[in-house]
Amino acid sequence: MSFGIYVHIPYCIQRCTYCDFATYEQFKILPPQKYVELLFEEIRQKKGYYPPRPLDTLYFGGGTPSLIPAELIVAIIQELAKHGFTTGPKTEITLEINPATVDEKKLEIYLNAGVNRFSVGAQTFEDRLLKMVHREHNAQQTLDTLALLRRHNLNFSFDILFALPSQTLEGLKRDVDIAIQQGAKHISPYCLTVPEGHPLSKGRPIEDEQVSMFEVISEQLTTQGFNQYEISNFSLPGFESRHNILYWNDDQYWGLGLSAHSYMKSEPWGQRYWNLSNIGEYEKQILGSSGNAYSLPSSHLPEAQFEKLDKHQSLTDFCHTSLRMMTGLDPEKLTTKFSTETSAKVLPILHRLQKNNWLFLNDKEHWCLTKEGILISNQIFAQLTFLEGEI
Repeated sequence: MSFGIYVHIPYCIQRCTYCDFATYEQFKILPPQKYVELLFEEIRQKKGYYPPRPLDTLYFGGGTPSLIPAELIVAIIQELAKHGFTTGPKTEITLEINPATVDEKKLEIYLNAGVNRFSVGAQTFEDRLLKMVHREHNAQQTLDTLALLRRHNLNFSFDILFALPSQTLEGLKRDVDIAIQQGAKHISPYCLTVPEGHPLSKGRPIEDEQVSMFEVISEQLTTQGFNQYEISNFSLPGFESRHNILYWNDDQYWGLGLSAHSYMKSEPWGQRYWNLSNIGEYEKQILGSSGNAYSLPSSHLPEAQFEKLDKHQSLTDFCHTSLRMMTGLDPEKLTTKFSTETSAKVLPILHRLQKNNWLFLNDKEHWCLTKEGILISNQIFAQLTFLEGEI
């Protein structure tokens, strides 16, 4: 069973127009050293939630982790190791970086600490679109950062944002071509999602065009040897994000820092818990807790910050995350985790979706989304969302 840690670093140069993550402009928040000290205290308080063990994955997300001094990233890795959560050559250590925030000196510090995967905040190679969403970098800075990573023959990935106002199909094709040419091993296409009335909601491609955009991205990447291993993730063989797979494979993960979420496989159906998303409240809670290491969130956190999952919630999670992966939903795992009786209630739904050509059985007899099913996955997941008393 794999285990990974996510560390949230909430510092940004500027808030992007579409962003809804718990982030702050870098000078509107406490200094990075103070924030990292809070992380250390949180590690000490919650280390008893999980038995110490070598980490399969460690992911620094944000925000822009590369904005803070590289030495602080190293210090976090070292602090985790002090408490038994060690990293080694087999650990996937990912760092999110933004263009123009990393130089040779920083990169050397990261590499010496074991960082072996970089997620670059590229989004698009069209300067006018970058300005529209308030990204501080330009396309040339992205290319310069990618050239730096290539010189060291590093594993890097980035997101491609589509369905932006005035974005064209030709422009999107060019973005994907550049991404491939630049040597990305992993690409995640994300459809811009903003509420109605948001400044970016005007002038967007209509829904049919959004579908066409995703199909074009998928075709381009597949033609160039990328595998779609999850609904929104493509990679060259062997370069899948092992950390993200933790989330979809029903494995445990520990989230540290502002707004971070975690999952424990405690009996009977697991627990989820999360940190506060306001920096002042997060700081107050961490500093106000005693220094003891707690064994369970329920002995430490307020009720509003954790939930013990019921069977119907666990089953819903299992079905949704399994179908997000192209490896599909394994009926044997379904029966083992829940029961034969529960499987007997789920299988008719899967057969009904198969008749609509939204699911198919692969050669391992796993249930998988068809191409059409991928495009309407939210509708499929709605039919596999279970309420209390249904299961």
